[in-house]
Amino acid sequence: MKVSFIGSGSVATHLALALYEHGDIIDQVYSPTPDHAALLAGRVEAEVADSIRNLRKDADVYILAIPDNALYDVALDFRTVDALVVHTSGATSMEVLKETSNRYGVLWSPQSFVRDAAIEYDELPFCIEGNTSRVCDDIASFIKRVSPHVYCTTQEQRQWLHLSAVFVNNFQNGLTAIAQKICREHDVPFEVLHPIMLTTVKRAFYGDVRYQLTGPAVRNDSRTLAIHRRLLKDDKELLAVYDQLSEILITLKQPILHQ
Repeated sequence: MKVSFIGSGSVATHLALALYEHGDIIDQVYSPTPDHAALLAGRVEAEVADSIRNLRKDADVYILAIPDNALYDVALDFRTVDALVVHTSGATSMEVLKETSNRYGVLWSPQSFVRDAAIEYDELPFCIEGNTSRVCDDIASFIKRVSPHVYCTTQEQRQWLHLSAVFVNNFQNGLTAIAQKICREHDVPFEVLHPIMLTTVKRAFYGDVRYQLTGPAVRNDSRTLAIHRRLLKDDKELLAVYDQLSEILITLKQPILHQ
């Protein structure tokens, strides 16, 4: 398959490398940042396009791996006829592409992509949509050469998955960054927490996580809660986060306690 990319960030980089490694031809790469486009193009033996309108129209697939707020403007400038055109957004409707081609859809992976961080591509999950069932099948056939973990979703399902991914990844990373900051500021080794972090993740793969909730809030351990709140008394924002998360844990546990 001949594939062209609009975008050259982390998502575009990993998708292009995955497809390239599986034998697809990466034809052209366009980015408003030419240096980034050239860097990606060099890694996959592609040509750099100097504008969207100068992208050749003979590729089989065009992947728009760009920020959501740029999709609408790019879709106005890009036109093809029968090529497959997909975007990689977890939240935006595929209908933003309806004027770009007769065959359009979504190719989104709920994964946190970092440009130079290694990824096992055959383990990636892909959520796909197409403007027709045939197009959805075409997208599935195309990406299954990279990974067998392909899920046909509706727009609503994809958006709920995207929201869930924000909770398990972005918010979790934010909380971990807070823990690192606390350890650093109080001269305690963060690596002491590595085992409990790994255990928490592993346990999440099995059963209802609500049954695994532990900690002072869940146990109604008012003494420990008071100690933690005292430690945070000089950081009102972090104290508010602690209190709110404690209330959330209590609320999540209540339905189980009353069953």
